[in-house]
Amino acid sequence: MFKLVGAAIIIIATTWAGFEAAKKLSLRPRQLRQLKVAMQSLEAEIMYGHTPLQEAARKLSKQLTNPLSKFFETFANRLKSGETTVKEAWDESLKKIWKSLALKQGEFEILSQFGETLGKSDRHHQQKQIMLTMAHLEREESDALERQGKYEKMMKSLGFLTGLLLIILLM
Repeated sequence: MFKLVGAAIIIIATTWAGFEAAKKLSLRPRQLRQLKVAMQSLEAEIMYGHTPLQEAARKLSKQLTNPLSKFFETFANRLKSGETTVKEAWDESLKKIWKSLALKQGEFEILSQFGETLGKSDRHHQQKQIMLTMAHLEREESDALERQGKYEKMMKSLGFLTGLLLIILLM
């Protein structure tokens, strides 16, 4: 009786772990898509709305879902305080929410480099930087979708099969 309960717990735990790993694979492309939408909105606010950066970030925080909304909210708050540069506010905000994102180091570098150029030049140069960042994010999204297609189902199956292997080894 105890063996069956233990076996069931092992299967449930390892299957859950496999589904969590698969979830992270599906979150990455979704978050990259949201980032691209945020970049497009930021471009529209800067180019056509002539909106100050702090106000544009505040608007973005209301349009996006967590954790990206938290990122832009933190960024807007840091800009509002006026105690920091745009680059420092961007980097601090990015570091604050990074652990809650499903993104990889490459995406961190892309966003960090974008933060270095943000607010330093005229609107047209800023638009070029946004377009460049969006192109990089597009490449990362296609990679993320490819990885999701390859590995998502495998992760789910691997969790369950690992549980079965553990049960066999323990019996």
